[in-house]
Amino acid sequence: MDSSQPIDEEESSLLPSCSTNPDPHNDEEDDTEERAYDAREKIVVRISSDDSAAAADDGDVPPFSWRKLWLFTGPGFLMSIAFLDPGNLEGDLQAGAIAGYSLLWLLLWATAMGLLIQMLSARLGVATGKHLAELCREEYPGWARLALWFMAEVALIGADIQEVIGSAIAIKILSNGVLPLWAGVVITAMDCFIFLFLENYGVRKLEAVFAFLIAAMAFSFAWMFGETKPSGKELLIGVLVPKLGSKTIRQAVGVVGGVIMPHNVFLHSALVQSRKIDPNKENHVREALNYYSIESTVALIISFTINLFVTTVFAKEFYGTKEANSIGLENAGQFLQEKYGGGLFPILYIWGVGLLAAGQSSTITGTYAGQFIMGGFLNLRLKKWIRALITRSFAIVPTIIVALFFDTSDSALDILNEWLNVLQSVQIPFALIPLLTLVSKEHVMRIFRIGPIIQMVTWTIAALLIMINGYLLLEFFSSEIDGPLLGSIVCFAIVVYATFIVYLILHGGELSTRLASAIRKRFS
Repeated sequence: MDSSQPIDEEESSLLPSCSTNPDPHNDEEDDTEERAYDAREKIVVRISSDDSAAAADDGDVPPFSWRKLWLFTGPGFLMSIAFLDPGNLEGDLQAGAIAGYSLLWLLLWATAMGLLIQMLSARLGVATGKHLAELCREEYPGWARLALWFMAEVALIGADIQEVIGSAIAIKILSNGVLPLWAGVVITAMDCFIFLFLENYGVRKLEAVFAFLIAAMAFSFAWMFGETKPSGKELLIGVLVPKLGSKTIRQAVGVVGGVIMPHNVFLHSALVQSRKIDPNKENHVREALNYYSIESTVALIISFTINLFVTTVFAKEFYGTKEANSIGLENAGQFLQEKYGGGLFPILYIWGVGLLAAGQSSTITGTYAGQFIMGGFLNLRLKKWIRALITRSFAIVPTIIVALFFDTSDSALDILNEWLNVLQSVQIPFALIPLLTLVSKEHVMRIFRIGPIIQMVTWTIAALLIMINGYLLLEFFSSEIDGPLLGSIVCFAIVVYATFIVYLILHGGELSTRLASAIRKRFS
């Protein structure tokens, strides 16, 4: 080895890629198509020279390296923020207050299901070098592509409204009510400029900020957990022993339905491309998938623990009380304050800090996801600040209107949250079905397509999630829709909706191929 060369090439992998001899084919693609990250923005994770030689000989994955794991760490934690957004926190506190500890087992298994879906999203991005929105643009005809893009944008706006309102509530709490909800929305809207500022300093700096926000959430809710001292025995029983009562069905649906956020499925497939990986080299792809699997698992274990803290705090203090059915994001801190009073660090403000960290981190990742969704589906080559402003405007304008209209009572915000949960539930199939279809296709994934057992498991999970959200929709519309005209419009919309889902399931998948083959055999 030349003594002028560094002994360990991983040292240079801390810097973004800046190759002086780029692949001309990749340059050509970058000139004509939108990409999640430019080549100069990607983090290089080089294989050391000894490992490279061994890998070249036998194609094996290089041995595990803690330093490489550190360099691959980041995308999974950004993905995990969707499991910690204000909408999920509200679901946690309501599940704890109404169902006590009894739904903790469901929270655990729902997180595990979410991990499997997100690992498939990462697999798609690493193996193809493209994210889900880009692949949908290539896979589906124009009308279906535009419909999927519209659905993804609607889901993102719904999630963003919840996240921005959550941040605004936190700002209202921390300002002791001086700043109204609409002012908090305007302040939160400025986070896109923070996002743009951080992007200029590289991917790793942005990931560090999100790590800080997750740490702030963990510290705040762990503090509350320590203050309230929930029962360890009941917590353990709740995690290990499945239990579901007729009175807690709605909370159970909320726990499972909050796991899959449509925009998060698109987001993770793009985030994994922040590392420079050659999808044409099998051992490089396998190595990246191994490290991404580890970091995503660790990230979701942390998110599960934070959700567990929130659920058990409210289970300890409000399960079986008259306040249980009226607790929401805005009044939760006040209820806790009445129980525990002031002290050196009043629990009201600890709650506000955790909620603010959840809201700010999730709104910034929402802006990130909006860029990938818009760029991928429409192949728009716009400057990032323009895309960020467009994405932010889609959500902020309706959110300010919503804040002014619903900032009248806690019940009004609860009604808003129910409508937004329904809005996002409707969109889940339009992210999940294309993902499962694409990761099952050999011409897309090559040797990295998922096998029949994983296909069966993931399609079962998808069917379960669609049925759960179908139950939520049925319950919601049966109580909200009144009158024959409105009922007829909803019935027509449901037929169109179901027809599009069937189309997505049958489009180019093995199921449609087998069905066509059976029809040909039957009539030949």
